Amino acid sequence: MRRAAHQLYDDPPLVFADPLALRVLPPVALAELREREEMERTHPFARGMRAFLCARSRFAEDALERAVSGGVRQYVVLGAGLDTFGARTSLPECAIHPGLRIFEVDHPATQLWKRTCLEQSNIHVPESVTFVPVDFESESLMERLAASGFDSTSPVFCSWLGVLPYLTREAAVETLRALGRLPAGSGVAFDYGVTRESLSLKERAAFDWLAERVARAGEPFRLGFEPAELGQLLRECGFQRVEDLGGEEIASRYFSGRRDGLTVRGGLGRLACAWRE
Repeated sequence: MRRAAHQLYDDPPLVFADPLALRVLPPVALAELREREEMERTHPFARGMRAFLCARSRFAEDALERAVSGGVRQYVVLGAGLDTFGARTSLPECAIHPGLRIFEVDHPATQLWKRTCLEQSNIHVPESVTFVPVDFESESLMERLAASGFDSTSPVFCSWLGVLPYLTREAAVETLRALGRLPAGSGVAFDYGVTRESLSLKERAAFDWLAERVARAGEPFRLGFEPAELGQLLRECGFQRVEDLGGEEIASRYFSGRRDGLTVRGGLGRLACAWRE
């Protein structure tokens, strides 16, 4: 819904153009989004959250483009949700990355819901996209990928957006270790939250409000990192190069010079990309 709101309510040029974001939404969600137009246009929190979520998608796909330019031909979308990249590759105006194999990984129930949304919206999914349902409580990510045609001997780029803050530390580290064993040239882009203790009083208030909201939705925040701590963990997991952006850096990279005032504010969320060399 935040990506769809960006297409509707923000001035061009868009930070993240997604021509399928509106189409893939269930009708009730699209109606809700249109009803709250004034809030989406004016409320500071709504605009800031939208800016961050659009920036993280742009960040991941910018990194993917660099990976493809370096020869990567496999893309794994971890926790895909309503990500539309795979479907967008078949659009005439978005004919990008020919020859790229795309693996969408998600919980079986979530993935079934997403595929229903695609079908009901008449959105074509090209043959280059493989859906990989994984129950992380009982199944191995790499085993399920291998069974779906993934080549573990060739480099791969992964996106892992909107997932890390909701995991236990053990689950997060296990996944990073698995990704850190991929061939040289592989990489992963993800977002993460910092620890509450490192925030200012104003940022803590915003964090507490958001934490209460996601907890009510059944997905409480569980995990935060400090950048130095995360960098050390990534190196221990097998990554040699790390890019890590805070709020000011995200704002400078993606929102500088905008006349509509859309930008990322505060330091609750960060964007990171780690590479195997």
